[in-house]
Amino acid sequence: MHIPRYVTAVCAAAAATVLATPTSAAAETGREQDNFLPAMFYSIARLDIDPPGANDWNCRPSAAHPRPVVLVHGTYENRYNNWARMSPELKAQGYCVYALDYGDTDDAAPGAAPTVKGYGDIKQSSKELAAFVDKVLDASGSGQVDLVGHSQGGTLARWYLKADGGANPGDPSKNKVKKVVQLGATNHGTTMSGTLTLADKFHMVEAGEKPFGMAGVQQFVKSDFIKELNADGDTVPGVDYTVIGTKYDEITTPWQSTFMTAGPGATVRNIALQEGCPVDLSAHLSMSYSPRAIGLVKRALDPSAPAAPCVPRAPAL
Repeated sequence: MHIPRYVTAVCAAAAATVLATPTSAAAETGREQDNFLPAMFYSIARLDIDPPGANDWNCRPSAAHPRPVVLVHGTYENRYNNWARMSPELKAQGYCVYALDYGDTDDAAPGAAPTVKGYGDIKQSSKELAAFVDKVLDASGSGQVDLVGHSQGGTLARWYLKADGGANPGDPSKNKVKKVVQLGATNHGTTMSGTLTLADKFHMVEAGEKPFGMAGVQQFVKSDFIKELNADGDTVPGVDYTVIGTKYDEITTPWQSTFMTAGPGATVRNIALQEGCPVDLSAHLSMSYSPRAIGLVKRALDPSAPAAPCVPRAPAL
C-alpha cells in the first residue's frame, strides 16, 4: 500500500523521536502529549483514540462555560495528534470538550495510513462536522458550541457556517456556533511555501488530488473552493472569530493570509503568535502544542482567562 511522502516522513520522524527514548517512556510519562510527533506516533499504535479530556458524552456545561468546545483537526492529522495537549488543558478549565475525526471517506488518497484524516473533499467533511456538532448539542443540552480549528479545521469551520447549517443568516441568534478560534487556518488559501505555486505554473496542481487527497488541492490559493469560500466575505453575522497565525508557518503561506476581515454583525481578532513573545518560534504543526497558543485559545473562549504565557518554543516539530 502506497503512503504519501508527507505521511511517511511524519511517521518516520515520529518513530525516531520515540525510539530515542526508553520504549515505554511515552506511556509512562505522558510525553506523547508534549508535541506533535510523539502524539502522531502514539496515535498510530492506537486507532480511534480520543485526546485526553475529550468526548465525555455525559459532560454538562457549567454556568461559567456554557458552550461545549469542538476541536477540529487539520489536513493529514487526527483528533488525537492535533489536540493531545490542548484538549486536557481546556477540560481542566471546566469546558466540555469534544473532538472528531473527519475527511477519510474520499478515495482520492487510497494510500493514506489509517490514522491519517482530513484529506477528503472539504464540502463532504463539512457535513461530517455538522452531524458531529448536532450530536454534541443534543448530548450537552446546549444551544451553541464554540469551534477551535487548526489549519484546514479552521477553514472547514467557516464552510460549515456558510453552507451546512452552522449559522442562520436570517436570525444569527439561532446560530449553532458562537465563537470560532483558528490556528494557522488556510482562510485565503496557501502557496505551501511556493510548492503549489510552482505546481500551478506547470499545470500540475490537480494531479496531486489523487495521491494526496482533494482537501490539499482545495486549499491552494487559486482553487475554486477558496474563491467560493470567500465570495461573500470572510465572516457570517453573529459569530466572534479569533485568528492566530505564526510567522514561522511553512504550510499556510504567506502566513498573514490566515488573517480575516470582519463583515457585518461579526467580530475578528487577528493575533500573531509572536506578538509580545518573540521566543515562541512554533511552526505550523507545532503551534497547537504551544503554551502561548493554548493560552490565546483560552482567552478567546473566555476573556477572563489568565494572560497567555510566553514560553520559548523551537520551530521544529
